[in-house]
Amino acid sequence: MPDQTFDIIILGGGPGGYVAAIRAAQLGMKTAVVEREHLGGICLNWGCIPTKALLRTSEISHLLHTLPEFGFAPVDVKFEIDKVVKRSRAVARQLSQGVAHLMRKNKITVFDGSGKLAGKQTLAVEKGGKPLATLKAPHIVLATGARARELPGIERDGKLIWTYKDAMVPPTMPKSLLVIGSGAIGIEFASFYRNMGAEVMVVEVLPRILPVEDEEISTFAHKSFEKQGIRIMTGVAVKAAKKNASNVTVTVEAGGKAQDITVDRVISAVGIVGNVENIGIEGTGVKVDRTHVTIDEYCRTGESGVYAIGDLVGPPWLAHKAMHEGVICIEKIAGLNDVHPMNVRNIPGCTYCRPQVASVGLTEAKAKELGYDVKVGRFPFIGNGKAIAMGEPEGLTKTVFDAKTGELLGAHMVGTEVTEMIQGYTIARTLESTEAELIHTVFPHPTVSETMHEAVLAAYGRTLHF
Repeated sequence: MPDQTFDIIILGGGPGGYVAAIRAAQLGMKTAVVEREHLGGICLNWGCIPTKALLRTSEISHLLHTLPEFGFAPVDVKFEIDKVVKRSRAVARQLSQGVAHLMRKNKITVFDGSGKLAGKQTLAVEKGGKPLATLKAPHIVLATGARARELPGIERDGKLIWTYKDAMVPPTMPKSLLVIGSGAIGIEFASFYRNMGAEVMVVEVLPRILPVEDEEISTFAHKSFEKQGIRIMTGVAVKAAKKNASNVTVTVEAGGKAQDITVDRVISAVGIVGNVENIGIEGTGVKVDRTHVTIDEYCRTGESGVYAIGDLVGPPWLAHKAMHEGVICIEKIAGLNDVHPMNVRNIPGCTYCRPQVASVGLTEAKAKELGYDVKVGRFPFIGNGKAIAMGEPEGLTKTVFDAKTGELLGAHMVGTEVTEMIQGYTIARTLESTEAELIHTVFPHPTVSETMHEAVLAAYGRTLHF
């Protein structure tokens, strides 16, 4: 079998992998991508994109149920779950085809198969257990992503116990379900199914939901979800799950007391595991820490010429982090002079539930833990004209500043469309803005983004509209 030689090989065609490939091609490198399933990876095919299509449907469902508030006659809201799923899958398919087009446009060679390191500067590709190609390149980027973590005794069966993949393609609409885990994935599915009419319970082993978020925002979201009818239990450990003919009985324990909860379906959303198996890293200098590959600030592993990016490496496990990591990795390989290591504190996090949650930088608690003297500003959406006019007055914008320098340490938001607005604060963080620049920035009126300005003003005792 003849070797095929490239300047760079990317193992994995997800957000990090395909963006890295495009940047490499732009810089004149002969580039190959090896992908075993679908271009676009989990994010595009089974994560970020199709879930947003589902959440858009549930948002419409919610709006239809509030028609009388806007002067419309009430309607009997009905939906067909197969058509809801069909639209979500069509959106994912369209974008996956778009990535394939980008590969062709940038003259990137794509190999449909599984790849593994097979010696220095070598990647062996196979399909269905049969050798497909032996590729060589001085630089190989591992971008194999991650998969759902499973709790012992509560493993996925695809029928009664689901992971995110199953939850995206339900054959029928469950009347009740229990979500294990209250991170972004768990809360988004809880929000979707509740807005579509299911009875939903969320159980979280930690003391609060959305545990990576600022505590104040987490508490606000908790109250909002409960008002919608989502039942939430925190500080609860899941001990067992007994599968019955058509439902599941889950045993949970809190404070030494156990109770059984029976629901139609269970969604397990307890984190991810890096795909480090069967990629040939055994016997190399590539180090693994708790299923994730260890890298330096430029995505280099301990093996010369081998790099790693995305969900395969450290947190935060977000598609946009993977994309930027891919660019940093490639530009450093290419020898560009203006390559900067990633500052993970400048990576925004978004949860597309109702109400949405978004944040960037340090929480108030973390800033204090690190020794900062902080100034904190808050502004509720009930003080914002556009939010009230939209019928979305439930929300809060919070800012955290360094009292000594005026640096914006963090920003935290809950409310309508905050996932779109957080980028304003992200840019401010990237530009190392202080309160002075933000205070003197003119925000358009009437917009919900005015809450961002007011939250800055509030930190300095200058709130105008509350």
